[in-house]
Amino acid sequence: PLSTSPGTHRRSICSNCQRPNPVCLCHALPANPIPTTTRVFILHHPQEAKHKLSTTPILTKSLLHATSITGRRLRRGTSPLFDQFPPAVYLFPSTSSSPAVNISDLKLSELKRSGENGGLVLIAFDATWKHAKEMVKASEEFLSKFAIRVCLGMEDEKVSGGSIYDSELILRKEPFGGCVSTMEAVARALRVLEPNGVEIEARLIGILREMVNLQAGFLKPVKPRPKLLKKKQLKEVEKSETSDNV
Repeated sequence: PLSTSPGTHRRSICSNCQRPNPVCLCHALPANPIPTTTRVFILHHPQEAKHKLSTTPILTKSLLHATSITGRRLRRGTSPLFDQFPPAVYLFPSTSSSPAVNISDLKLSELKRSGENGGLVLIAFDATWKHAKEMVKASEEFLSKFAIRVCLGMEDEKVSGGSIYDSELILRKEPFGGCVSTMEAVARALRVLEPNGVEIEARLIGILREMVNLQAGFLKPVKPRPKLLKKKQLKEVEKSETSDNV
């Protein structure tokens, strides 16, 4: 056993889902990982791998053909899978310099036909948005050889982002409207890519919802902060109240 300093409490961790026992998610995980014709590959940023709300570990336990590697870029030698240049798509919002195809507009029959031997590969980047941008930029030259950049078609930088799964308890704030967790992004992509995608999406979102609910039980609701009055407005209010009391 590891020694601990006085007053230090080490949380017990579930050996299966790798989450603290109070928020163990094993009861929500499928008894048998969900099979898909699409192979899911997640590049997990080193810092995100340490985050307690990372959805990658849960995703890889929920899907039969999902794997993850911790790193900051994709390149030749990262995985034997990519050295074969399989037909693939990678999830990331469109930008003016790097446009993305709406995943609903993909010609799936052509993609899947070109990948008959191994099937289509779906690539996702799990990191903060700042780090994810860096990871995609560092990986794009390699990805351009065999992968298509796709988006979910709902991102809007003009709209403020919500919380993970739009919970009333803010666990992780998203940068702008339409941004979602890695698990939800993969679920929505598989809805389009898989023949039974609607069912797969529903099962994955159900697991994510349970994870959020469990975690939220240990947090206090975040009340919206009232807008601060400018000094001039505040003085006018005080002046008005003083006049009323005279």
